[in-house]
Amino acid sequence: MEIRIGENIKRLRIMKGVTQEQLSEILNVSSVAISKWERGETMPDISLLPKLAFYFQTSIDNLMNYDACEVELQITEFIRKHTEAAQNYQNDLCKELSAAAYANYPNDYRVMLIYMWDIIGGCADNDDALIRENKAELNSICDRILKGCNDTVIRNDAYAIKGKILKAEGNAKEALALYQKELPDWYQTSGQKSEQLFEKGTEEFASLLRQNINELCRLVLNKKSKEFWFCTDGTLAEKTEEAVSFCETLKQLEPFFPDGSLPELIAYFAGDFVSKLCCSDADPSLIDRFNAYR
Repeated sequence: MEIRIGENIKRLRIMKGVTQEQLSEILNVSSVAISKWERGETMPDISLLPKLAFYFQTSIDNLMNYDACEVELQITEFIRKHTEAAQNYQNDLCKELSAAAYANYPNDYRVMLIYMWDIIGGCADNDDALIRENKAELNSICDRILKGCNDTVIRNDAYAIKGKILKAEGNAKEALALYQKELPDWYQTSGQKSEQLFEKGTEEFASLLRQNINELCRLVLNKKSKEFWFCTDGTLAEKTEEAVSFCETLKQLEPFFPDGSLPELIAYFAGDFVSKLCCSDADPSLIDRFNAYR
């Protein structure tokens, strides 16, 4: 959003048929100040905005060229581009996009959050030194979010970043205590509460229960992929062999998934593991081992 308050003051002044000198007398400022506003060299003090808006019979938003719908469209487009860049692992582009968005919309909580995650390199595997280097700005933005934002998801992420700051400073126990105090546990999720909304034995309960099983299976498979990749010794080929063997073991559980969702879950695990192989420039033959499951 481009603020064109100087242009708008000049346009409204001319429409009203008053000179810079006359407007300066009304506002109790110098005509030089009016001239600088209109040339875009300076802007009026914020305390003068209500008086200017009243005099020209317009809103402060219109005076500043603020269009809420346009701004929302611009932010939505930023989020779309950022999401696309993130999915393609274009980290530098993500940082460039979020820095520009934060410069233009420093008070939008969604933008603030994305900007912070880009500063510290995402939600996991963060560089503690980088977090310490940006500690002041991160804490400031988190405090603004926690003071003014009512969106639970955004607030939770602000607490998550505060915990990372504590951990980066060597206070891991304090970070864990903060998470345990402020963030919900597994049983406080919307899925769990939705399931508990209906009586056991009803169709609604059964449907939500199966949705939760599917979601929790994906969570477990995501963690299992990480375990194979980060917590076991061996070469990429050996880790791949373990992951493929795991896929074969999962296929034996098919009788316990009468809804036919098991192949999709196996494909989810295989896709997650393949993404790790791709990021490691693994031999294509290792990636091909998962073709039967995707």
